[in-house]
Amino acid sequence: MAYSYLSHLHCPKCGTEYDASVLQQLCVCGSPLLVDYDLERLAVEVKRGDVSGRRPDLWRYHELLPVQSEANVVSLGEGMTPLLPLPALGADMGIESLLMKDEGIIPTGSFKARGAAVGVSRAKELGVRELAMPTNGNAGAAWALYAARASIRSTIVMPVDAPKITRNECAVSGANLVLVDGLISDAGKIVGRAVRDFGLFDASTLKEPYRIEGKKTMGIEIAEQLGWDMPDVILYPTGGGVGLIGIHKALKELQAIGWIEPDRKLPRLVAVQAEGCAPIVKAWQEGRSESEFFANSETVAFGINVPKALGDFLVLAALRETDGCAVAVGDAELLREQETVARLEGAFVCPEGAAVFAAARALRASGWIAAGERVVALNTGAGIKYPDTVSADVPVLKPEDSLTR
Repeated sequence: MAYSYLSHLHCPKCGTEYDASVLQQLCVCGSPLLVDYDLERLAVEVKRGDVSGRRPDLWRYHELLPVQSEANVVSLGEGMTPLLPLPALGADMGIESLLMKDEGIIPTGSFKARGAAVGVSRAKELGVRELAMPTNGNAGAAWALYAARASIRSTIVMPVDAPKITRNECAVSGANLVLVDGLISDAGKIVGRAVRDFGLFDASTLKEPYRIEGKKTMGIEIAEQLGWDMPDVILYPTGGGVGLIGIHKALKELQAIGWIEPDRKLPRLVAVQAEGCAPIVKAWQEGRSESEFFANSETVAFGINVPKALGDFLVLAALRETDGCAVAVGDAELLREQETVARLEGAFVCPEGAAVFAAARALRASGWIAAGERVVALNTGAGIKYPDTVSADVPVLKPEDSLTR
């Protein structure tokens, strides 16, 4: 048995194959590259029961991950986040079986740790000494901290409006942190110039192929936590869309190796965006296979403020293949939902996660989510990383005062 059954890389647009044993970025046609495994051999040599006794982190699925030697694994204990039933919130929405995959308790406080763990581990394995990336906050924080653990230097460029907590995470890691008076797309242009001028490894979203592999473990975990079954619907907050692409990839791979029923219909995937930045939703509504740049984007759900995703065509293809859809919600709506989730279930979700719950409520009201369906909502980060999204008018008492009710 191999530690990894990594085979090669391929371009989902033009089909060109690439050697996975050397550093690769984009295809010559400009498309992101995807990772392939020897699934036929894996299906014969590894059974799903083999993972049950392993440590409770994402590396329990190492055969389906690209790191070829355990010695190169860079970990902070990421993965196996809880899949929590939300009966009170579900009853309020009319969704009998509502579950939350809570990524808020993962290292660095967001699901970005998954992509960073696998991406940095593979970068280390392939000899990367310094990486650079643009970020809206959480991804940069995760990659900066994991890079520090791997003794890899990092340059992180983020908008000045990114959450201060994520800025501090980058700074404390020793990263070369730079702020830009603009959007993540502007940060990306600065990183592109730095990569060209200084020969840095470009760890931008989907410009290296391994972040998807870390994110796909959310899909594998959901299947394992449901007894190697799948829900009817999975809702995901979509900026770059890496997690949605990864979950779709993971479930197809699990079917290919027989760990989940090959004939079982895949969950309907839902890409959730904010009304102030909804390029995927617009493209979906117009029946297009790629999105257009979303001008003047703005939303309190800062993590999904991505005006143009490099992998938009992969997100839209996953929605079509699963009979899913794309939904946009307003900032006021998602902030109300954030309070409702906390009040009914005691979970302080991030604004992006709150958008997912608001979308689930709307889809149930419209009948798109039917009665009795099992629904999984992804909360991609901890609400405490976004303190400015909540305001409270709290009374102040003097020591001699008494409480009133």
